Amino acid sequence: MKFSVSYCKTILSICALLSFINSWGWGQKGHDVTCAIAEHHLTEKTRAAVLDLLEGKSLVYWSNWLDNASHTPEYGYSRTWHYKNIDDGQEYEEAPINPSGDVVVAIRDQVKTLGKSYKKKNDKQILALKMLIHLVGDLHQPMHLGRLSDKGGNYHKITFFTTETNLHSLWDSYLPESAHKWSYTEWRNEIDRLSDTEIAAICQGTVDDWAKETFLITREVYNSSPREGKVSYDYIYKWTPVIEKQLAKGGIRLAFLLNTIFDPH
Repeated sequence: MKFSVSYCKTILSICALLSFINSWGWGQKGHDVTCAIAEHHLTEKTRAAVLDLLEGKSLVYWSNWLDNASHTPEYGYSRTWHYKNIDDGQEYEEAPINPSGDVVVAIRDQVKTLGKSYKKKNDKQILALKMLIHLVGDLHQPMHLGRLSDKGGNYHKITFFTTETNLHSLWDSYLPESAHKWSYTEWRNEIDRLSDTEIAAICQGTVDDWAKETFLITREVYNSSPREGKVSYDYIYKWTPVIEKQLAKGGIRLAFLLNTIFDPH
């Protein structure tokens, strides 16, 4: 069977698009879940400030904006802000700082920008908020603390049931969607059930502490995910509770950061 040149180009374009999509963090739904949980824990004062900055739109509305924006000339400088690569054999504290920035540095910078006596919205604060709500989600996706040698698992080939993919894509979308076929609102309803004591514990520490916590999970993920190996039901069973906890932590911590900025009392 022969195919036209235009047909082949179309197929290649689709494949490239799918590859691009699979490089995102948590997949779109994961970021929606993080922001939906965060919205549930905002104080009234914080909620008003956030709505003002986002012109009435929700955190969820903007949750995936940065994944697209980072691939435009205007915001291309933020491409490395979605992750922090730490190679095998390195401790978190030993990882070299990316001169173009990483997710930890970027979160700290956005918090600093937002914390400059918010009274009336300005473009810098609007942009910082749009970035922050996405980056906190990325910080809790284990493969965004993945190895430099395989680009955060993008070059770590693995088969999920019969689908050939890579470790990053597996954790972005395949695994969360296999864990629960829920909408983002159902995810929020089911996993956002923590006690005040549990929430207080999650909010302890610094952004570096949270990143290191994710990094330790990442190490275990690599140990459980053999290169060129095959994973299926037992893998879903093992990692579903971790996915639930990481999404919940991301949402709780995003709300904590925003409340600290906009309603410190």
